Amino acid sequence: MFRLQSSKVLAVDMTGDAVKAKNGSMVAYDGQMAFKKLTGGGEGIRGMVTRRLTGEQMTLMEVKGHGTCFFADRASEINLVSLGGEKLYVESSNLLAADGSLRTGTTFTGLRGASQGNGLFTTTIEGHGQAAIMSDGPAVLLRVSPQYPLTVDPGAYVAHQGNLRQSFQSGVTFRTFMGEGGGEAFQIRFEGDGVVYVQPSERNTIAGDV
Repeated sequence: MFRLQSSKVLAVDMTGDAVKAKNGSMVAYDGQMAFKKLTGGGEGIRGMVTRRLTGEQMTLMEVKGHGTCFFADRASEINLVSLGGEKLYVESSNLLAADGSLRTGTTFTGLRGASQGNGLFTTTIEGHGQAAIMSDGPAVLLRVSPQYPLTVDPGAYVAHQGNLRQSFQSGVTFRTFMGEGGGEAFQIRFEGDGVVYVQPSERNTIAGDV
């Protein structure tokens, strides 16, 4: 069971089951735990080859045992996401942990992948269970509906789920408009029905300044 020990520490209670977590994110545990590095982000040799070809970087470890394990990464804020069979799209660097039963993958997403300098692909989590995603500052969950599409700066994007279509458009941020630089050459537009997680801080991107 996933629970937040604090907004920046994830506690996972285990009774012999397994969890996938970002390599090196364990900060403490009680009970008996075993740790194993996963190949290809938990997708085996095929996943390793795919991620090398796409440039999508994700290194996970498997934690299995009895007791409670605590995870954190650079004091990032943590958000819990419950999946009931649907798919979660998340930037690989923003994924902290996922139930061992959830399937991880790599999918083509277009220019959004460039927000991490990792090509045109991003990570997917799918199945029934819980995942923990991280953000630089408290994440904001924004609803997208057919009547209200959403445009997001790629540097602030964290994850999304639901029946969403995305497209890419050139644009400038308010800071660029004011002559302060740092604007993105592209923005992400989401249409459909779903939710998008954004962070109140922009990561470095290679989308290009305008």
